[in-house]
Amino acid sequence: MKKVLSAVLAASMVASLAACGSSSSGSASTTAAAAAETTAAASDAGAASASGATWKIGLQGPLTGGAAVYGTAVVRGAEIALDEINAAGGINGAQVEYKEADDEHDQEKAVNAYNSLKDWGMQIMIGPTTSMPTIAVGAESEKDNLFTITPSGSAVDCTVPKNIYRVCFSDPAQGTKSAQYIGEHKVATKIGIIYDSSDVYSSGIHDSFVADAANYGLEIVADEQFTADSKTDFSTQLQKMQDAGAELVFLPFYYTEAALVLTQANTMGFKPIFFGCDGLDGILNVENFDASLAEGTMLLTPFAADATDDLTVKFVSAYKDKYNEVPVQFAADSYDAAYIVKAAVEAANATPDMSVDELGTALEGAMSSVKYDGLTGVGMTWNETGDVDKEPKAVVIKDGAYVSAD
Repeated sequence: MKKVLSAVLAASMVASLAACGSSSSGSASTTAAAAAETTAAASDAGAASASGATWKIGLQGPLTGGAAVYGTAVVRGAEIALDEINAAGGINGAQVEYKEADDEHDQEKAVNAYNSLKDWGMQIMIGPTTSMPTIAVGAESEKDNLFTITPSGSAVDCTVPKNIYRVCFSDPAQGTKSAQYIGEHKVATKIGIIYDSSDVYSSGIHDSFVADAANYGLEIVADEQFTADSKTDFSTQLQKMQDAGAELVFLPFYYTEAALVLTQANTMGFKPIFFGCDGLDGILNVENFDASLAEGTMLLTPFAADATDDLTVKFVSAYKDKYNEVPVQFAADSYDAAYIVKAAVEAANATPDMSVDELGTALEGAMSSVKYDGLTGVGMTWNETGDVDKEPKAVVIKDGAYVSAD
């Protein structure tokens, strides 16, 4: 649904969230919390919007289907941030219009969703959410030179096009950082792995984890796979883990299958530490899954909802008030993505009357100077390939909630 906020509506919604900071350049910083309090600027931005000078930002992800937890979180996080930005005066004095599109975690539908947003007049995209749709859309958006920032498209190929940047870690980085975290924090030494060999996300994380495990004193005692055609019965893989004495089972894939793994492991009486990456975020919301079975499960994520810093506390409180649930990493990634867009636009001194191609060139050039402090990292920067540099964190599920593992 398209949303255009007037200054009055924007000011009324400002209480919905005050969270992370952004930077328009390496030396200047404006926090979102401070921006949310700048109600006077909303009036000026309303005038700019009334004159027709508005930004049009598209939001894309799976809003239906098996990956809807991710896409819904991404859209919600971005919407909250953009509402807040509008309430604080917009971007370079112009209000933001935004529209969402559902790609159902499907490549063909992702291209259709992109084209629908393009027809609407999209100038900048936050999305897509998952890797394969991001890769499919990238082939189209590169032709248009449309500046795109994916909150959570983690496959290496997602950022091959020069116009695409990401907020999350790449798949290889997740594998390396997971091995590093497990080894340095002495979580376990005997490791079993189950991964989806038919999925680029899972395989990418698996391969880098295996390559780096020995560097951190980890012994891989069992390394088992499944495919998209065999993802309902994991008893054989789990039995091999149990027989090999695995203390920790690494699950670099999505929460839907992970819920089945945990359920079947419980039936077998196998109780290792389970450790996943960002794809595991959402497991507590799987329909008909006994969430108590996830107790003690760990996952690598740059966002911990129980963190006590002011930015996170305000974000979580606002998200819970608006949506009656605790935000997952994907919402935080997307919230940050909106402020990163704002920072890049301001660093480039871009205006909404520029063409999509002109905007793309300007924002791509500006990203090298952006340094951003947000929900998912402090001092985030981007290299020429569109990848982010930030430190990893891990959370553990305790009493049915994600809490910091550190």
